[in-house]
Amino acid sequence: MRISAGCQITYDCPQPTPMLLMISPHPSRLPDMVGPHRVTFAPPVEPREYTDGFGNTCTRILAPPGRITITTQLLVEDSGVPEEISPTAWQRRVEELPNEMLVHLLGSHYCDTDRLSNTAWALFGQTQPGWARVQAICDFVHTHIRFGYEHARPTRTASEAYAEGVGVCRDYAHLAVAFCRCVNIPARYCTGYLGDMGTAPPYGPMDFAAWFEVFLDDRWHTFDARNNTPRIGRILLARGRDATDVAIATTFGPCTLSGFSVFCDEAKILA
Repeated sequence: MRISAGCQITYDCPQPTPMLLMISPHPSRLPDMVGPHRVTFAPPVEPREYTDGFGNTCTRILAPPGRITITTQLLVEDSGVPEEISPTAWQRRVEELPNEMLVHLLGSHYCDTDRLSNTAWALFGQTQPGWARVQAICDFVHTHIRFGYEHARPTRTASEAYAEGVGVCRDYAHLAVAFCRCVNIPARYCTGYLGDMGTAPPYGPMDFAAWFEVFLDDRWHTFDARNNTPRIGRILLARGRDATDVAIATTFGPCTLSGFSVFCDEAKILA
């Protein structure tokens, strides 16, 4: 199957404003691209791309005073098969982990492991290490947090999501990542597109999605505490320690978000 995805974001800037954007597909998805990834800016600006320390493709622009609209569109080939489940995936002891995995055990801005460590061990310390423990974390987070866009708050940490019991997909991911790190499972936060392919209606408003990956049996596996079921057609944009590292747009100056839309749908192929 082919999936068409993209977004349109509009800002009003009272002055020239530097911006850092995460709007390009992750390099791991490039082999699946059908044609180029289209990005336009109105009015035109000169974008500069670089690869960050997590391997994400980042775009820098200087938005001029006034209104700027950022539009992206991509088309990818996808297997149409739900994500793999690996119940026998095993967990390495901390002392056996590769050096580059240790950063994914540490607390970060939104994944405040120091406030959740005792809770994590009390809740999950008796579960089977490996896949079963991660699934137990997902099951708990999925039922503990009540989803609602009215509950969105960009400053909410994992411990606050646990205490408040409400949030959006980033809160589910932050809490699950924090719990995994607390019980010595390397975990990283992911963002990208996730359409409704393979799910039953009614469908909610489309937005960017947040999920996470864990390092088990010496490779990364995808988990999604918000949906808590294998999905079809996930399109990765960026990975990092938490939402700080993978924000779709980071602005360095005063500006107002005045328009935002996201789409991700199966593309109809004409015979």
